[in-house]
Amino acid sequence: MENPATIFISIASYRDPELLPTLADMLCNAAHPENLHISICWQDCEAIEIFEQAGLSPQENRIVQDREVAVYSYKQARIEIINVHYYTSQGACWARSLSESLFDNECYFLQIDSHTRFIPNWDNEMVSMLQQLQIDSPNPIISSYPPGYTPGPDEVTSKMEFVSRLIFREYDQHGIPMFSSTPFISLTPVRGSYLAGGFIFTLGNFVESIPNDPQIFFAGEEISMSVRAFTHGYDVYHPSKLLLWHYYQRKEHDKIWGDHNNEAKDEGLIDSTWWERDRLAKKRVRTLLGLESESDINLGPYTLGNQRTLRQFEYQAGICLENGTVSPEVMDSRKINYFATRTCNETEWLNRQHAYYKKTITFNASDYETSEFEMNKLHLNVYNAQNSLLYKQTLTRLEVDTLKKSALDGAFSLLIEFKTAKMVKPHVIRVCPWSDSFGWGTVTEKTW
Repeated sequence: MENPATIFISIASYRDPELLPTLADMLCNAAHPENLHISICWQDCEAIEIFEQAGLSPQENRIVQDREVAVYSYKQARIEIINVHYYTSQGACWARSLSESLFDNECYFLQIDSHTRFIPNWDNEMVSMLQQLQIDSPNPIISSYPPGYTPGPDEVTSKMEFVSRLIFREYDQHGIPMFSSTPFISLTPVRGSYLAGGFIFTLGNFVESIPNDPQIFFAGEEISMSVRAFTHGYDVYHPSKLLLWHYYQRKEHDKIWGDHNNEAKDEGLIDSTWWERDRLAKKRVRTLLGLESESDINLGPYTLGNQRTLRQFEYQAGICLENGTVSPEVMDSRKINYFATRTCNETEWLNRQHAYYKKTITFNASDYETSEFEMNKLHLNVYNAQNSLLYKQTLTRLEVDTLKKSALDGAFSLLIEFKTAKMVKPHVIRVCPWSDSFGWGTVTEKTW
């Protein structure tokens, strides 16, 4: 029987010292901590007694899907912990999937990372916002990349004060869309197309309709959840007011890709390295997105819905997955991430799209300096695999010298950014110095 007052909170935590501070901050700032059911997949090697030492009251141990679950109470909230050694972890979505196994028909669902801070009365604010959105959408989702904070003595002042919406950044080398964010100002939440894995708030039945695919390691999680949610009839909204903060980078913290390496596999501590799991995960993502023509992958319950199509998602987001292209408005200064309607026919829509490429290239002094003559210009040409010219740029001597001022040993970095027609991908960069007196120098090739 559905409990209309409760929020199910899923947290995947990997060797994270911020987990306990996150729990404390969440519960101290909740208007109704008694309505919270917190499920944690705790991937660590510490003794579970640290939770009792932190003030959590142990209640019982129970078995769910052959796994032991430790049940605690803190500030009247119900906290359940699935304790696994970090060497047995299979990735972020695997951990999220385990957390979701403890769902108990709560009315609302919140997915966060274990390094998060909250505004006062965050639970009331999220519920109120979602209920308001239900006037226009039967299945709204609130999601964004929260602004950042940094733990420590200056934590309060480190909290950034803005809201943002997810935008398309680029296709990775596997053709999978990757995202970034841009700030916005609005009196009400704005429609979007993409979900952020570190903050999802929606109706509780989302857990059953769009469960996390445990075989997705990390990259590809957000586009997968976005298209699955859309095709199951959910609508994404980016909140117009600040609700929580997220700790980004965490350079000093342990990560799974630092632990699950060749050495750990050679010692028999893990079955697969992180990149072996990641390679299989990306094939699943590509299968979901229709990019694998002869895939033997069975997605099972982690596939598209039947309420809307993948092509409709592409129209809404302004991207064409098969061609690896996007509409101009997606990449220009407007950074549009949601198109309410398609204003042209299919052919015109495809013809308006382009592939946008961006890469930072490092040039060494040997790429442009020569003992035979003094360079006046440096020519950069980008070609595809068929040796067709896609882009060219010429740097004057003054521009090169300016770039070198902040470089070491004569090396400097240059951002190359351009757009091309669909299905035409860069393959190689050819660099050649020019002298007004002696002509062309030696050509150097760099792989794109």
